[in-house]
Amino acid sequence: MKAGIFTIIVTVIMAGIFIYPAMSQHEPMNEMWGSSSPSNEALKAGKEKLFDQGNYAMFIHWGLYSHLGGKWKGRTYYGIGEWIMNKNMANIPVEEYKEIAKEFNPVSFDARAIARLAKDAGMKYIIITSKHHDGFAMFHSKADPFNIVDATPFGRDPMKELAAACREEGLGFGFYYSHNQDWTAPGGSGGPGFHPDGSPATFEDYFYKKCIPQVREICTNYGPIDFVWFDTPGNMKKELVVELVKVVRELQPGAMLNSRIGHNMGDYASKGDMEVPPVNIEGLWETCDTNNDSWSYAWYDNNFKNPKEILNRLVSTVARGGTYLFNVGPDGQGQIPEIGQRFLRETGKWIQKYPQIVYAAGSSPWGRALPWGDVTTKDQSVFLTIFDWPQDGKLYLPGLKKEIVSASLLQGSLKTNISFETKQGWTIFDLPCQPADAPASVVELSFDSALQPDDVDKTLGLSPNSESQLLAVFAEVNGAESKTIRWMEKFGEWKHVSQISKWSKGSFAAWTLDVLEPGYYNLELRYKGSGKLVWNITTDEGGTVQNQQASTEKYHQYAMGILEFKKPGKHVINVSLVEGDPEASSLEAIILYPIN
Repeated sequence: MKAGIFTIIVTVIMAGIFIYPAMSQHEPMNEMWGSSSPSNEALKAGKEKLFDQGNYAMFIHWGLYSHLGGKWKGRTYYGIGEWIMNKNMANIPVEEYKEIAKEFNPVSFDARAIARLAKDAGMKYIIITSKHHDGFAMFHSKADPFNIVDATPFGRDPMKELAAACREEGLGFGFYYSHNQDWTAPGGSGGPGFHPDGSPATFEDYFYKKCIPQVREICTNYGPIDFVWFDTPGNMKKELVVELVKVVRELQPGAMLNSRIGHNMGDYASKGDMEVPPVNIEGLWETCDTNNDSWSYAWYDNNFKNPKEILNRLVSTVARGGTYLFNVGPDGQGQIPEIGQRFLRETGKWIQKYPQIVYAAGSSPWGRALPWGDVTTKDQSVFLTIFDWPQDGKLYLPGLKKEIVSASLLQGSLKTNISFETKQGWTIFDLPCQPADAPASVVELSFDSALQPDDVDKTLGLSPNSESQLLAVFAEVNGAESKTIRWMEKFGEWKHVSQISKWSKGSFAAWTLDVLEPGYYNLELRYKGSGKLVWNITTDEGGTVQNQQASTEKYHQYAMGILEFKKPGKHVINVSLVEGDPEASSLEAIILYPIN
């Protein structure tokens, strides 16, 4: 890609208007990776078991960039730290970047401590960056001297130590490898266009002299590995990806490949960075997320996810049918920041009490999160994980059609029966005034057989005692465009929204919802746009709210008015744009909450 085009694309992304389908899911400037359902080979080998049943793992971004920690020549570069060398951040020349290796001496690195942390956190395997886009190998490589053993005073192979520590702790282990981008190797994507002798460098030069040999090394020198996690395939030729797959299959037949190897050759799909999908997804897939804003260590980045947020995103990922790969970034000394360690251990303590919520758990029959939390399943049980405890002691579950044998409030292994009633297709549970546990409580529902998809009416429910969000992804759209978009806040910090835009005259979005308690509900819309917008909201009972509110380039929630539902049962809400820029006006959700 030429530099001028590259700069234009970055500018568009930073403006927040980049559309999801056009780019890869991991970090800036990647090409389309495609998706992949599990291959027959993976299913026959049974090697997907750790991935499919573990559901929670540690991702580690650690490299030469960790020594810089987001700072170069006295200036801080805000955004993902592992991209600091890139021309869109500090633009560090290759030779200057290579000199940093002489200062990189992570003497505090303790492989056993990291493996124990992953185990304490409830994670089932670790995947670590063996070589990121900067081209620096965090393992001893005979293929290229730009590696942690030969180029640094550290002089040890931390990957060998971590692989051994994972085996000691009973954890799976795998390598991340950037197979297309290499900013320091001649011919690598984003790298020098010439060899040191001045001769032109081709991508094949890089691929056969560095990529293939190094992939052979990580697949040969570290014992059996469970994953080879490739990234940013860009426009790599299919025949080269085929060669790479062949190497891994021959040397590590038990290793899973992610879809970012390219050309739909992975064993499972790797979804969007920092994205928890709003709807269930079939097949084997993961989402990778990070514990703060950057993937690698950045000195200023103290925006860590707390235990409740980690747990919520983990449970929601499992409830959508996926696996949660959660990243940590050790600093230049090799240590994971203490606050990140603490929050992971607190999350792990909860998982240790409720392992059935995460491990080998099935997805939610409702296919979405519910106002108070989310749902996972196992055998003949359904688990309601409650993050927002109802203040009135009533937990509302819409659409359950199968008879419950028993309902229990869990406190670890202790079960307390709770009463419930059914009303107009809703199940209403009586709960104590205080949560049973923190950061989330669990209710177990037992049935005489496993819950099937037809046992649940998936119509959106209007909660009588909490906020209900009607996301755009659940709307039927007529005359407008429904699409998931993504953009960066800071460089590389991806945000994802399913939204409705490109409105036209007469266009509308419609949501069907089940109302248990008729009455008045506050109505808000979450949207972005330009200038003042007028939205019209109507119901099938003739209720109308129309209001003009401001808009900004960021999604914001605006009060529209009060909407009345006169009768219980199924109702339809329509939303249309009356005045405003139809291209810029992007609707994310309707928010309703009862007036008590």
